[in-house]
Amino acid sequence: MADPSTYRPAPGTIPDAPGVYKFRDVTGRVIYVGKAKSLRSRLSSYFADLATLHPRTRQMVTTAAAVEWTVVSTEVEALQLEYSWIKEFDPRFNVRYRDDKSYPVLAVTLHEEFPRLHVYRGPRKKGVRYFGPYAHAWAIRETLDLLLRVFPSRTCSAGVFRRHQQIGRPCLLGYIDKCSAPCVGRVSPDQHRAIVEDFCDFLAGRTDSLVRRLEREMAAAAEELEFERAARLRDDVGALRRAMEKQAVVLGDGTDADVVAFAQDELEAAVQVFHVRGGRVRGQRGWVIDKVEEADTPGLVAQFLSQFYGEQAALAEQSDTGGGSPVPREVLVPELPADADTLADWLSELRGSRVQLRVPQRGDKRALMETVARNATEAFAQHKLRRAGDLTARSAALQELQESLGLETAPLRIECVDVSHVQGSDVVASLVVFEDGLARKSEYRRFAVREGAERGDVGSIAEVVRRRFTAYLRETGEAAGGEGPAGIDPETGRPRRFAYPPNLLVVDGGAPQVEAAADVLAELGVTDVAVVGLAKRLEEVWVPGEADPLILPRTSEALYLLQRVRDEAHRFAIGYHRQKRSKRMTASALDDVPGLGQTRRAALLKHFGSVRRLREASVEEISAVPGVGRRTAEAVHAALLGEAGGAAADGEGTPPAPPAALAQAAPVAQAAPVAPAAPAAEPAPTAPLAGAATGGTQAGGPGGGALPGGAGGAGSGDDGAARRGVGGDDTASTDPAGAGRNGER
Repeated sequence: MADPSTYRPAPGTIPDAPGVYKFRDVTGRVIYVGKAKSLRSRLSSYFADLATLHPRTRQMVTTAAAVEWTVVSTEVEALQLEYSWIKEFDPRFNVRYRDDKSYPVLAVTLHEEFPRLHVYRGPRKKGVRYFGPYAHAWAIRETLDLLLRVFPSRTCSAGVFRRHQQIGRPCLLGYIDKCSAPCVGRVSPDQHRAIVEDFCDFLAGRTDSLVRRLEREMAAAAEELEFERAARLRDDVGALRRAMEKQAVVLGDGTDADVVAFAQDELEAAVQVFHVRGGRVRGQRGWVIDKVEEADTPGLVAQFLSQFYGEQAALAEQSDTGGGSPVPREVLVPELPADADTLADWLSELRGSRVQLRVPQRGDKRALMETVARNATEAFAQHKLRRAGDLTARSAALQELQESLGLETAPLRIECVDVSHVQGSDVVASLVVFEDGLARKSEYRRFAVREGAERGDVGSIAEVVRRRFTAYLRETGEAAGGEGPAGIDPETGRPRRFAYPPNLLVVDGGAPQVEAAADVLAELGVTDVAVVGLAKRLEEVWVPGEADPLILPRTSEALYLLQRVRDEAHRFAIGYHRQKRSKRMTASALDDVPGLGQTRRAALLKHFGSVRRLREASVEEISAVPGVGRRTAEAVHAALLGEAGGAAADGEGTPPAPPAALAQAAPVAQAAPVAPAAPAAEPAPTAPLAGAATGGTQAGGPGGGALPGGAGGAGSGDDGAARRGVGGDDTASTDPAGAGRNGER
């Protein structure tokens, strides 16, 4: 534990001006970022008597080893710089109001010729408009199914779309009028795009104009005696009204606002946000966060608004689809922060027009604020019940590991290595990181094993440990020979990838794997890292140099922690292994055809839809593809015939099975068309939200309307890991692979 007085700035050296400050640990990593109207006043408060500090603040200042600051001209600049640094450095002690990337959203691919509506999880892409995130994917599909009868848009994947273009027949949704079937030319690209834009307008809240337009078309059809069309339009209006009924009308003046409320204690706080668009509650979100320093409600409001709207503005700019600003015209909060005018100016810059930040005093807005506050209190109570023992359990696990393994300090940083392969092929390894007992996914690494694969798991473990700690020694050695902190790259100012050693290294395996890892560390001269192995069969803990394993009780918190670390490494390794194996197994015979480059290979696959159909084509049909000559067509035909003959010989005359993607895409045309089976029953719609009831709408993004239907809830914004290359084959990833299949390690 460091003494803050050892790095306290000299009196009078801290400027009495607005600015942003950073605390760094002994390795140079930024662990906390803050802003202040007066740097002198704020920083002096951190060097008071430790007994008077907030527990998390006390932990932060004793972990830090240095503090630095940057003076800015205005408080708005300080707010912008603080958000930028928090996003860049991801400080350990800063609160992050981040959405979990696993939350589903409704994506509309406006950049395509025929835009597609689909459920999506992952980072934002340019040219795609997003609605969400939402709590449940099934609620998106349920409401989408309801609205497709009014807005018959494309929902199929690119492969299915191309297949039906080739066979000239729409899919089931086209037959039941839930898709306008652009794949077979029933509508033009412009007509289909107009349908999709109407769909986006409806989700964005412009519902009344759509309903009035359909009612006018229905009346005109009735006057012209087109009763079937009038009946269809009547049903469409009814479907829209049913969708709108699931959204609570809380304000009658077309209010465009976000309503924010908090519930808190000394260590944690819960925040709830209701997104009101057009007077209707169109979404609800919630987070529960640890408080870094003592903060009252105005302080929490300032923290939340700067991070939440900064993140939403960045996502809106990244998608770049013209879906409107994520910042509403009005933000209603329980108390105004001290820098309310600065925050309002910053929000106005993000929106492009004036944004009001105020506290509702009476009427419907005050009643809605009370409803949001009740939601925050309820979410906080549920969180306390669910995680009452979590922090205590993590602390107990780290303390028990320290005592059981005889470590000098608790292992606050644990790294685990695991190897995955199938009978020695496609050997890969993973390195996962846990800090303070929690996964830190941005620090994950993966390795393609090279020479060590010949010696099995022991050699693979040794190679990965050698590569990881060789990089650590190289980076710390380079920093020691240069200027600046050891853990920071002087050129970029960002943390080095392997500059932070673990307190404990865990390997998946028994005594041989542990000894291999320990030998490598001894060879490299790394003496301050403890090594253990966790064997799967009996969950034994192996220590280097010991003939017998350490047996931890089955109810031990330390064993639970080691199991979580090992299982996470196993999951991550298998995800990378499957990725490499799938790339190898999908290699086509077209790769070996002389004179056939990537462009013409892609043109062939796009024209025929699959290798199987290309294999069935004649030379004349292949040469008809633009850019493919007669000689190339003959080479392709010969290569595919040779591949088919080899497959038949291997399978004793059994023809190769069609690709799984084609088998699932659509019914295959036989001698006569087969009647499609009836669609599965959709889940029953949820009850409409009455008044300003809690959780009656799906959690929706502030940039647009939320999908009605389904029970909304307080989503927990977990840390999303960045996909970041680390050079060569060592790449950070968050591949959500599950448990291993048979035969995989």
